[in-house]
Amino acid sequence: MSRRRVGFCLSDKKRRQINLVAFAELCASHSVEVVEIDLSQPLESQGPFAVIVHKLSDVIVKAEYDSQSQQLLDNFQGYVSTHPHTVLLDPLPAMSQLLDRFASYRIMSQLQNSLRDWRISSPPYLEISTSDLSVIQQDVESKGLSFPLICKTRVAHGSCSHDMSLIFSMAGLSEAHPPCVLQSFVNHGAVLHKVFVVGEDHFTVERPSLKNFPPGPYERKTIFFNSHQVSKPESCSHLTAAMRECLSSSPPSSVTLSQYWTTRNWKSPRQHVLLLPLHPRLTSEL
Repeated sequence: MSRRRVGFCLSDKKRRQINLVAFAELCASHSVEVVEIDLSQPLESQGPFAVIVHKLSDVIVKAEYDSQSQQLLDNFQGYVSTHPHTVLLDPLPAMSQLLDRFASYRIMSQLQNSLRDWRISSPPYLEISTSDLSVIQQDVESKGLSFPLICKTRVAHGSCSHDMSLIFSMAGLSEAHPPCVLQSFVNHGAVLHKVFVVGEDHFTVERPSLKNFPPGPYERKTIFFNSHQVSKPESCSHLTAAMRECLSSSPPSSVTLSQYWTTRNWKSPRQHVLLLPLHPRLTSEL
């Protein structure tokens, strides 16, 4: 049986989270070779790859102002373009859209307008690119946004992207710092669900979230918070409806990986790559 090669391009943190070493050992027993891609070297000499799994968010964000990062992206995309049979998870253009909340919120709004029968609901939002308080207040009113508002940075990646705030009145809009997104906060019982779509299957993960707040506007100080401290599996925060027991989330063990994979049949690269073990900490919030 010929060996298929799967290339991974992940940070040290991500490699530890998914226990990549144990995963590589398991893949080897199924004639699949797992290699770590070095972006500083030509990809042609590291392949050929049946599949490439990457997390190039840092490089994509830096590429906007750093020529070296842009060159790494160009080299990576160049390899992918000349090897159309290589499955790429995920396509770079799609990732770029998800890293920009302006772009991703526009997509959600368009889906809501075009797929009315699918019950897709996207709360009203406003892109903020100015520090002029009077302009922001006028735009909030004209767009029909309701308080409280949740404020998020435009860039949806990196430590700063998890710094958010809840604004309860027009006066509180002075604490919205552009570029950012304002969105009507929808009460949801302090629970959110993340859905992972894998081929024809889907997986749902429940996370803690912000508690309910009375509809505004009303006088209350802006609440600043980091979403990692609120909506991660191990989060414990006074901003959730109830204090949950803090549970540490560890990477999947070798035994867990083995049990998962032995229940699956190895088929074509396009099919088996989508069965990568899904770990709740592999996501980032929009």
